[in-house]
Parts: sequence; C-alpha cells; structure tokens
Amino acid sequence: MFEAGSSNRPVTPPPRPAQNLDLTPEQVKRVEINRLKGKLLIHLLSAPDAILTKAKAKQREREAPASSSSAPNGNNKRPLQVVSAASGSPTAPKTQGKLKRDSRLGTYFEYDLSKMVNTKGGFLVEDGKEVDEDMRRKEKERERQRAVQSLEPPIFLESERNPKCQECGTVDIDQTYRKVFGCLVCNKCKNEKPERYSLLTKTECKEDYLLTDAELRDQELMPHLLKANPHKSTFANMMLFLRCQVEEFAWKKWGSSEALDAEWERRMAEKKKKKNKKFEEGLRELRRRTRETVWQRRKDEEHKHVFGVTEKGANGMGKQVCHECGFTIEVEEF
Repeated sequence: MFEAGSSNRPVTPPPRPAQNLDLTPEQVKRVEINRLKGKLLIHLLSAPDAILTKAKAKQREREAPASSSSAPNGNNKRPLQVVSAASGSPTAPKTQGKLKRDSRLGTYFEYDLSKMVNTKGGFLVEDGKEVDEDMRRKEKERERQRAVQSLEPPIFLESERNPKCQECGTVDIDQTYRKVFGCLVCNKCKNEKPERYSLLTKTECKEDYLLTDAELRDQELMPHLLKANPHKSTFANMMLFLRCQVEEFAWKKWGSSEALDAEWERRMAEKKKKKNKKFEEGLRELRRRTRETVWQRRKDEEHKHVFGVTEKGANGMGKQVCHECGFTIEVEEF
C-alpha cells in the first residue's frame, strides 16, 4: 500500500504467497480471473488517448448492428439511422441534373477565347486556322489610308499663329475638319449648325445632290474623310463629305438650288414613268398568259365526236351515231 502524503502513484501489490486456505479448484480459477481483469483495467486507464479512441471505435462497431435494428425503441419509435444516398426515400438527397437550354433563344456558337488569336484587324480567329493573306492585305491597306488623316498638326504657343474658328473665333478647332476639309470650325459650332457642318455619305451625295462617282472620288475636287466600313472591315472605306462643300459644288454644277430641285424632280418623274411602264408590260404579259391558258383549257374541254359505222336508212340516206354522246348525223350512202 502507499502512505497518505506520498507523491508516488498507487501500484498493484504483488501476489501474496498462497496461504493454507481450503479453496476448491473452481474458486482458485475465479480468483485468478479477477486478478487478470484488474491488471487489464489498470493498463487501460494508464494507456494513451490513441488506444482509448481505438477501443471506443471497436465498441461502437460492436454496438452498431444492435442499434440499426428495425425494432422499436422504448418510446415505441423506430431507431434513428442515416439514409444513404442510394436510398429510394423521398427525403434522400437528390443530385441536380444538367439544365436544358431554352430552344426559344435560337442557335448560338460557342467559342473558346483562350484559343483565339487577335489579328489586330478588328476580328478574332481560332487558333490553328490560317488567316487569309488577301484579307490581311486589304485590312492593312484600309488602315494605312485612314492613318494618313490621323496625323495631328502642330500647335504654336503664340495664340495669334494658331487658326481660329470661322464662326466664333476660338482656337479650339476640330483638327480633323481642318486637315481633311480645310474648314476651320470648333466642335461647339459644328454641333450647333448641322445644316452646314454635318457629314454626308457617298450614297446621300449621289441621290440628293446628283453627283457622280468620278466627282466624289476626286480628293482635290471633293475632299472626303475615310472611316472604317461598318459592315465589314475588308470592304472599301466609307467616304464622308462636308455638307457645305457638297452643296457649294452642286450649286455650281447645276446652276442653283432651284435648278437642282428641278433636275431631281425630272429624274424622279422619269424613274416613276419607267417603273409604271415596266409594271404595265408585266401586267400585259400576265393577261396574255391568262388568256392563252383559258383558251387552251376550253379547247381541251371541247367534245370531239367519235362516229361508228354508217347505218343504212330510208331514202338512200345513212346515219352515223357518236359512241360517247349519242349525237346522230345523216350522210349519203355511196
């Protein structure tokens, strides 16, 4: 045994020497079993936490079959258990399938942007596909033509040497208008007076002011600004003209604005006349085909008599009868 004030932990005393006790073999066996159980209990109490955890896990494994039984517990309820994912229970976890795409959104194309190459031409091409050299050449040519007009002119420190707006006199003029059209105007006046400084397309100049392609392509005669074609980058650059310059050139060409309006009305009337003439010709052709069709249908529907053998009749006259409709005619007998 140990003393009360001792710091040493208690230990199991060694087995006592056998005394002269009158014990039966069965009693000796029971005493020995109890002594071994005591040693095992002391060993478990002094073991590390890992051994205890392992022992508890084994204990739970032994108790699991008993707890998973379907027999009701003390409260007449079925025991709690974890529902597996493969269970058919309505409360079992369900895996969400892939969402289907709505067909009303139309067709679409998927592109992997990580596998695309930027050609610096306003479009992307997929990696592995060859770029059309002719298309690249056209792209560079269009870009070179636009780059010629993008050079900024110098600005002087002396305000007297810088050009001024012809409308309000400010030095903050639009350099693009100055360089391309030779027009000195600021952004404010340009936006406030679109009837003079707005830009017209080539199609508008041809249709409204009756100018030709040769006149519009002459840079000295009709200065124009080049812009990238909005439909496709490889198409010819879009040509923009200053409205006041176009009107001035058109007045000189046709004499006056009234003469231009008269020429425009004459061309519209001639165009309308040609359109009506073409419509009338088409209508006459349609009527002719309709007449021929009706006449041919009536001709096909006409009945043609098929007469048989001539039968003898009175007064030396014979008769023939149509096999299909029964029509009878008299003929002379020979």
